[in-house]
Amino acid sequence: MPAACLAFFVITLDTTVVNVALPSIGRQWDGQVSALQWVVTAYTLFFAALLLSAGAISDRIGASRAFMIGLSVFTVTSALCGLAPNLTVLIVARALQGAGAAVMMPASLVLVRQAYDSPARRACGIALWTAGGGAAVAAGPVVGGALTTGLGRRWIFFVNLPVGVVALVAMRRAPRSARGTSPMDPAGQVTAVLALVAPVFAVITGGSHGWTGPMTIGGFLVAVLAGSAFLVIEARSSDPAVPLALFRNRAVAVCTSVGLALNFGYYGLVFVFTIFFQEYRGASALTAGLMFLPMTAFTILVNLLAGRLTNQFGPRLPLILGQVVQAVGILGLLLVHEDTPTPLLLSLLVPLGIGGGLAVPPLTAAMLESVPPERAGLASEVLSAARQFGGAVGVALLGALIADSAHFMTGMRISLIIAAAVLVATTLGVALFLPGNDKAATPDRRTPRRGRAVDPVRPG
Repeated sequence: MPAACLAFFVITLDTTVVNVALPSIGRQWDGQVSALQWVVTAYTLFFAALLLSAGAISDRIGASRAFMIGLSVFTVTSALCGLAPNLTVLIVARALQGAGAAVMMPASLVLVRQAYDSPARRACGIALWTAGGGAAVAAGPVVGGALTTGLGRRWIFFVNLPVGVVALVAMRRAPRSARGTSPMDPAGQVTAVLALVAPVFAVITGGSHGWTGPMTIGGFLVAVLAGSAFLVIEARSSDPAVPLALFRNRAVAVCTSVGLALNFGYYGLVFVFTIFFQEYRGASALTAGLMFLPMTAFTILVNLLAGRLTNQFGPRLPLILGQVVQAVGILGLLLVHEDTPTPLLLSLLVPLGIGGGLAVPPLTAAMLESVPPERAGLASEVLSAARQFGGAVGVALLGALIADSAHFMTGMRISLIIAAAVLVATTLGVALFLPGNDKAATPDRRTPRRGRAVDPVRPG
């Protein structure tokens, strides 16, 4: 149990801890905004893509073995990130770190479920596991700022090493998980990675080298070809990584879109405002991290309220409300300029956290209610992958809009308008297509895949 919670903490921490160190990394290696975008997106992209097969891997080799393999990869690549001599090595190491995290996350939850026999104790264990992710979301910017300011930016990666070693030692005393027989879908997994990485590459390249350049157009072309190949492979496969029939359920399609939209705005704008705080307001890394604390603290607090609202009214109402609050908050940030008083600036960021905290629990509930219990793990993996991919696209697109330092404020305002527009679109989707009763949709009762672990509600 401690190993699983520690692992989930550092997995979630590494989605945000690096942001406030980006200006320091850029100054050290003369990195452009496009290179700094890859430091963030390399992790989330490979995390998202490999989550589609992570549950099957965990079942096939046993959750305890998958967990130790994923944790070992994550720990070693964290050290490589800290020791990286240049940006290229750092970006590659971040991608491998994301791959280790993808293998580790579903296996860690399986270990929590295996640790307890009674449903009541299992629920407490899952709550503790989830709390580790919530704490990491709030701690990420502050920990990153403190380590960068006090010890240097390399320590935002080295901090994972003692956690990884402690968790590996703890796992030596844990019972071994049984192996399952979940089939693999290697062709689908390879095309999924290409289909997710290529459009992000194209967007980042477009922001730095022009939208009509050969590399940008080539990236979009690869994305179309890989995405088409993925759809064909999954449609013809007898046991696909992502059964396309799952998306015939309107609730699944809507929830997946909402998850992508929420993280698109949240992570994209955290990236944008990290650059804004340090490069245009002169904040230190620590100060920049602390400036995000009110926003992330409200995210965790509102999560508790969102659970109660979901239990009382069903997921549709709080899901709409959360997106509306976040969209209105994003539009309120249009008032920000370089001389905005800090208290007002922090107040304007708070609705971004409140909206996300209010929307994520009902989003997860709606997704899981839209499928039969035996498919809950698959639905959870798809939702988690969509959210991670949404965060990567947000950093790529919104970061591309601020890549030209001479027009940073204009790019930032366009970013805010785009993020708000995406949320308005998904809010309308929820209002029109998500059922208003306490069940999100009529479950799909077809034969489930085996070896899928449920990923419960987690913020961030």
